[in-house]
Amino acid sequence: MHIHILGICGTFMGGVALLARQAGHTVSGSDQNVYPPMSTQLELAGIELCEGYDPADITDDVDQVVIGNAMSRGNPIVEYLLNNNLPYTSGPQWLSENVLSNRWVLAVAGTHGKSTTSSMIAWILEYAGLNPGFLIGGVPGNFGLSARYGDYPFFVVEADEYDTAFFDKRSKFVHYQPRTCVLNNLEFDHADIFDNVGDIKKQFNHLVRTVPGEGRLIVNGADPNLDDVIEMGAWTPIEKFSAAGEYWAIGSCSDDGKQFDVLVDGNVVSQVNWSMHGAHNRLNALAAIAAARHAGVPVEQACAALGEYKGIKRRLEVLGDVRGITVYDDFAHHPTAIVETLAAVKEISGAGRVLAVLEPRSNTMRMGVHKKRLLDSLQQADHIYLLQPDSIDWNLADLARHSSVSAGVYDGVADIIADVVKQAQPGDHVVIMSNGGFDSIHTRLLQALEKQAA
Repeated sequence: MHIHILGICGTFMGGVALLARQAGHTVSGSDQNVYPPMSTQLELAGIELCEGYDPADITDDVDQVVIGNAMSRGNPIVEYLLNNNLPYTSGPQWLSENVLSNRWVLAVAGTHGKSTTSSMIAWILEYAGLNPGFLIGGVPGNFGLSARYGDYPFFVVEADEYDTAFFDKRSKFVHYQPRTCVLNNLEFDHADIFDNVGDIKKQFNHLVRTVPGEGRLIVNGADPNLDDVIEMGAWTPIEKFSAAGEYWAIGSCSDDGKQFDVLVDGNVVSQVNWSMHGAHNRLNALAAIAAARHAGVPVEQACAALGEYKGIKRRLEVLGDVRGITVYDDFAHHPTAIVETLAAVKEISGAGRVLAVLEPRSNTMRMGVHKKRLLDSLQQADHIYLLQPDSIDWNLADLARHSSVSAGVYDGVADIIADVVKQAQPGDHVVIMSNGGFDSIHTRLLQALEKQAA
């Protein structure tokens, strides 16, 4: 079968393309922005990429078009396939029917931590010799690719609450029908499609309603919004996790977070010794260990696997170290994620300072929904550098002037780089946060630091 994918370079749709190719299909795709790293993954898999949305790219031999949720009515290629009555489906529906059917699906939902927790579960299952399939919204260091068909029965999927397609406004995750379902947390986000947090709770409960009675819900017991979701109706055994006081909990922990005890029902059952940092990652690990145990992996083996866990790209990823200045790339674009990211860096910063560089790029941030919380979320940093994008109509300078730490607002990336290079000192940690490319600031900053050091 020849499948053509619209919006193929998005993390989810790119993963669908890789799975379709691994399943033996001929795969091609169109996207407005064809660029690495996803374009590289796809081309190496033998997938033909078309720049732009030209209807001529849907050739006569295409059997089915799979439509990403970035596509909308009015797009010429969408209008073409509708006018010509061509067969089409959404990415989540294709995944459900062609990959997840009859498999033991382990799904991870939540406002934060989906990619990391999913990659942890996939690696634990891999370490246990189970060769799971997976589809993750990032590139796990242990695998080097975002999606794999794998062996039956296990498949790990990042379960996103964003909508499915222009013709299906349900959350993606309602298509996945997991047997093991992790609910990491729930906050208001995606203001472009949800009016309030109640709308998101309702979608999460739709997911909960698809989990079988013989399945398992792994739920953050410290999140009142998830309590509300469960109160709406749940027919599946629940195991709760949190830093303390739940069935799954964290015991003693080293100052740098590299070693912590895992408690089950109040008893120490094993210990994790790893290279990760941050309270949020310890909770992600706890959820992953619990999910893997439901799939049959002993806790001790799961903890040993996490000792070899390599993280995921763009999640506090170290990009380089120049004359003692460490530069990180992180996907944080929500105030809570920013707080957790900076707290994780503080665990390892020692006497060094933390320089936080942020591009407020997400739809919700551009709409100004989180602007009142944004400044507070950055106050753990020693210096703050904020890009003022053209795409938002509120002024970051109005926030920056109230900061208790040094905060600058910039119209361009070049000016940010110039100030960071001027102010950074050996031992400092520069954390660049954005859910986009940020005008290649990561590479440009490292180059500027190296040029100064020469």
